[in-house]
Amino acid sequence: MSEWTQQMPWLDSPLEATDLLLTREWLVANGLGGYACGTIAGVASRRYHSLLIAALPAPLGRQIMFNHLTELLRFEDGSTITFGGEERHGSPLQVPGAPYLKSFRLELGLPVWRYDIDSVAIEKRIFLPHQQNSVYVNYRMVEGKKPIRLKLRPSLHFRPYDAPVGSSHYGDYSFQSRDDRYEISVQAMNLPPLRLYLHGQRRAFTLESTRLEDVLYRIEETRGYDSRGTLWSPGYFRADLTPEQEVTLVGSTEGWETVLALRPMEALKAEHNRRRRLIEEADASVRTGSPHQLVLAADQFIITPAGRIEEAARAHAAGDEVRTVIAGYHWFTDWGRDTMISLEGLTLTTGRLVEAGYILRTFGHYVRDGLIPNMFPEGERDGLYHTADATLWYFHALSRYLTYTKDRATLQLLLPTLLDIIEHHNRGTRFGIGIDPNDGLLRQGQQGYQLTWMDAKVGDWVVTPRRGKAVEINALWYNALCLLANWLREENDPARADKIAQEAERARRSFNKRFWYADGGYLYDVIDGENGDDPACRPNQIFAISLPHPILDEQHWPAVLKVVTDRLLTPVGLRSLAPGHPDYKARYYGDLRARDAAYHQGTVWCWLIGPYIDAWQRVHPLDRAGARRFLQGFQDHLSEVCIGSISEICDAEAPFAPRGCVAQAWSVAEVLRCWASTAETPNGKGTTT
Repeated sequence: MSEWTQQMPWLDSPLEATDLLLTREWLVANGLGGYACGTIAGVASRRYHSLLIAALPAPLGRQIMFNHLTELLRFEDGSTITFGGEERHGSPLQVPGAPYLKSFRLELGLPVWRYDIDSVAIEKRIFLPHQQNSVYVNYRMVEGKKPIRLKLRPSLHFRPYDAPVGSSHYGDYSFQSRDDRYEISVQAMNLPPLRLYLHGQRRAFTLESTRLEDVLYRIEETRGYDSRGTLWSPGYFRADLTPEQEVTLVGSTEGWETVLALRPMEALKAEHNRRRRLIEEADASVRTGSPHQLVLAADQFIITPAGRIEEAARAHAAGDEVRTVIAGYHWFTDWGRDTMISLEGLTLTTGRLVEAGYILRTFGHYVRDGLIPNMFPEGERDGLYHTADATLWYFHALSRYLTYTKDRATLQLLLPTLLDIIEHHNRGTRFGIGIDPNDGLLRQGQQGYQLTWMDAKVGDWVVTPRRGKAVEINALWYNALCLLANWLREENDPARADKIAQEAERARRSFNKRFWYADGGYLYDVIDGENGDDPACRPNQIFAISLPHPILDEQHWPAVLKVVTDRLLTPVGLRSLAPGHPDYKARYYGDLRARDAAYHQGTVWCWLIGPYIDAWQRVHPLDRAGARRFLQGFQDHLSEVCIGSISEICDAEAPFAPRGCVAQAWSVAEVLRCWASTAETPNGKGTTT
């Protein structure tokens, strides 16, 4: 097991700084969209921190079912030690287990705590069986000879996972027990009960209900949200922990036949074996070192959506499967744009080719009026379509899939849909998305909507509307036309291929005539916008070089790359706006309005390191090792916030503090993809250039 265990370097010695324990987090997902997460300290600092967030069918969506666990050890001499911790409003922070926490590590991506108390050492593990809304909290004595009495008190607040912590969402709880099986339920919305079962020697449960008042969630407080809540506990479990006998508490919304199907160690072994296979099936260049952590991190985002049963049934009837991608943890659902950008890194670099096909065909089913969904709201069956770029990324994702798989059957299945997409864009479709007949460029924009990836919106305020002809939208449009023309030729349809190719060439000529900003030596971000042409220096111009079919004339590549390098590049991605612009924000912090005002106005986006490296390799095709150096900043980042994963965004200035989601699909995917594409012995598929 040791070869798969990552000892975090900043935890090699005994931990002293409580701050460290509160700012580092762990995350485990179940392949349904559900997950467990928390701080290393065991203190819940976010509304999303929970031992079990179950992914349930619509309209329930993801629900917090098992919030907190207080752990107490009682030794033979009567002395006790409490692990974990909590924070109450108006009271000192309590992390009593901190002095005993020897280390925290990831073991095949799963969190493991080691506590040393005199001559006794205890390891705690948390894991979720794949495709189950269940959590296992396991305790193992790895040093010591005498039994220890372990007392575990679960605390709960059933609610939708993003509901305010102060809400009494479902009312009173009902508690039932029978033959060591315990159920907690509420009479609301057909929410399934939380089933609890303890494995261990001399196990027992004591009914002793209590309420934890004024629980403080410190990160929610800093973000301007409701930050004080109440947890309820029905009582506590107890069992003997010995060198021979482990103790495991199981919490689940599954039926009892599932909960009791496997012993804890059998369930853990099955999950370990699944994770080993993930690493073994990945590209050889990412099976060891830091990249192998990202292979396991990638697995957290690929899900079978629990909430869309009807679509799953239709797919099964057609001999297919439904898959999608969670855009980020803790709060995102599945987003079309993020899914298509992430597809290569999450599924193709990792060898999950079959699932890549599932994802593409799943989204193909949801195309409406020439658009794939921008997102699926939590607990809903239908998507929202306000996006101008997600559909164009769909062409790119399919292209990468075909490069890896040569799956002509999927291409032939989707080809009518692809042609329909182009036709809708030519005629004009929703949200003002359509071709300008005067120059063949793609324009977009409708009042009140944010249609590009720079999509921050607060109430009615669209922070960066970018209505007009956006630079990356037209780079993606040209790339999609070139790809489709090639596919049509391969499918013996030269007439339509030539027509599409002519559209592409017209767009390319217009782009190079109109987007070049001579005074700055780079590309306009938007032309024909509400206020004319926008010369703001943003990273979107990099896509005019990085995509497989670059729309920008080669003579301008070095100049654009230099501007992006000098003004936007950081160790952890690209700034969304260059310093010096009046709207530039160096930090992403404060309440929702303040954060969204900075979201695309300087804030660094980690995923943009991918297209930057692609562009850099296009300009410097012989310097693969040079491209690899742009990934070095992510080595330290893997132990900064969510251990073993990569954040959504970072501040625009040093020390580039991580912000936003602690684990983001396209961040993980693009770093992982580029790790493979810059390998000394590439497999010939791991780069988009």
